[in-house]
Amino acid sequence: MQHVKMYTTAVCPFCIRAKQILKSKGVEQIEEIRIDTDPAARAVMMETTQRRTVPQIFIGDTHVGGCDDLVALDGRGGLVPLLAGTAA
Repeated sequence: MQHVKMYTTAVCPFCIRAKQILKSKGVEQIEEIRIDTDPAARAVMMETTQRRTVPQIFIGDTHVGGCDDLVALDGRGGLVPLLAGTAA
């Protein structure tokens, strides 16, 4: 299983939903980086992703995007292979 990293805030329904989706696919551990309590992490997230919103999800070295992007990736059948490290 690929490493999963997610930039989040404390009260973000999209973050909660993204975590639920990932856990339903077998992800047991998510590295959460709280940008509401760490301004430096917010700056890194914005520089890395060119986005201001959370969640911002990384699976392995791949930037998936936000919750809607995660749902779309799963709908295309790409989430499980990406998590397994077998995505083309």
